[in-house]
Amino acid sequence: MAQSSIEWTEMTWNPTTGCDKISAGCKFCYAETLSKRLKAMGHKKYINQFDLTLHEDALRIPYTWKHSKVVFVNSMSDLFHKDVPLTFIERVFQVMADNQKHTFQVLTKRSELLKEYNSHLKWENNIWMGVSVEDERVTHRIDDLRRTDAKVKFLSLEPLIGPLPNLDLTGISWVIVGGESGHRSRPIKEEWVLDIRNQCVEAGVAFFFKQWGGKNKKLTGRELQGRTYDEMPSFQDPY
Repeated sequence: MAQSSIEWTEMTWNPTTGCDKISAGCKFCYAETLSKRLKAMGHKKYINQFDLTLHEDALRIPYTWKHSKVVFVNSMSDLFHKDVPLTFIERVFQVMADNQKHTFQVLTKRSELLKEYNSHLKWENNIWMGVSVEDERVTHRIDDLRRTDAKVKFLSLEPLIGPLPNLDLTGISWVIVGGESGHRSRPIKEEWVLDIRNQCVEAGVAFFFKQWGGKNKKLTGRELQGRTYDEMPSFQDPY
């Protein structure tokens, strides 16, 4: 586990590490770059660098946390990678279900497997499920997410590399938007962000603007028209 600088979470937990590229949003993957650095620094967890690796020992970690936490699951991988066995995913979900005082945020680009595995997974209220959508070519992921039994469903529109003018936000609780960062980052346009914000307002969906990104994300900041947007989903147990 590690404390996180990601604005919409508190910490990260990685039962798996490593991945491979499947769409345009993966082009300049921060996790791939970071894994190279961590391997060079001698971190045993990254001995395989960015090859997919399961970490059995990580499954015990959430049971040791004494105070409630907001946890981004698999910041360095994708839990629904085709080479992660369903049995392992089921065990990860059981760990999350066993630790109700924590909120677990799971994010995937592999929405087809998410939809396929849905009925095998234990969807407790503290498990938030999201999909990444970087441009209009992958909006089908939202439909796949909508077909799951997750109580809180969210979208990560990051890195946003194109406009998303006609989002169907039915059943979606939260939308995160962010520009790509790094030396080779692709540009984000203000009109794209404003349009998404307006769609969220109209649909009554929480809107979180993470960053403009660019070569120096600290310099560009995260203000949109002079203010920050840090909305989080509100969820009340229906039972």
